[in-house]
Amino acid sequence: MKAYVFPGQGSQFPGMGKDLYDSNPKAKELFEKANEILGFRITDVMFNGTDEDLRQTKVTQPAVFLHSVITALTTPDLKPDMVAGHSLGEFSALVVSGAISFEAGVSLVSQRALAMQRACEINPGTMAAVIALPDDVVEEVCASITDGVVVPANYNCPGQLVISGAENAIDKACVILKEEKNAKRALKLVVGGAFHSPLMEPARQQLETAIAATEFAVPSCPIYQNVDAKPSTDPEKIKANLIAQLTSPVRWTQTVQNMVADGADYFKEIGPGKVLKGLVAKIDKTVTVE
Repeated sequence: MKAYVFPGQGSQFPGMGKDLYDSNPKAKELFEKANEILGFRITDVMFNGTDEDLRQTKVTQPAVFLHSVITALTTPDLKPDMVAGHSLGEFSALVVSGAISFEAGVSLVSQRALAMQRACEINPGTMAAVIALPDDVVEEVCASITDGVVVPANYNCPGQLVISGAENAIDKACVILKEEKNAKRALKLVVGGAFHSPLMEPARQQLETAIAATEFAVPSCPIYQNVDAKPSTDPEKIKANLIAQLTSPVRWTQTVQNMVADGADYFKEIGPGKVLKGLVAKIDKTVTVE
């Protein structure tokens, strides 16, 4: 069975999507539609901007989303048996599976980016990558810190877990993880805030209103969502999970394991970068990854 997976923020690169725009009339039409919805020419930034330009809040998430979705929608005979996306990538999966329209996806991703930026300003925070420790050890350390929020945020693959929270709590957790638990690495990331933690609550509230007002349909195949790593085709369940996503961890390890258990033997990453290809290969060495 074929599983299609979609990357999240951080996989953007200068020039992304230009070949699609230039070579495919349908892709050009979709990009122009996105420019109209967003109210500015994101294509100019994607095709001609610098790394720094692409890191603008209003650009990064829509750019990655557009690259993934337009690549998928212009790929002939793309018929996934199941889909999933990492954080932002879940919105790409929703459009490709037909749960939401392209237009709704562009609008929601744009609102998500701006809501997250505002939440970062209200509740400053950061994230750190923890390498070569079992998940339960990292979970225990996070739970032991009481003066400040710190929680597991991204279960990327066995031995790679990202934690998220207030700066002082992250600093404290990193010291314990390295010095007492012998993590190979506990390294703070260069990010704008404490994503997938309770500090994103203002963004969750803002996005909840937008998601509630969006029409969702039954997808053409199950979508495995970040919050519970389980397949869903029920529009109301999908909406509830999507709302909870901003303040909950991304259970990517569990998602891929569940997809494999349900019959996936071929994984294809659609969008910029190759991050998910690497993670899937580390999670299960028996599957084909493209």
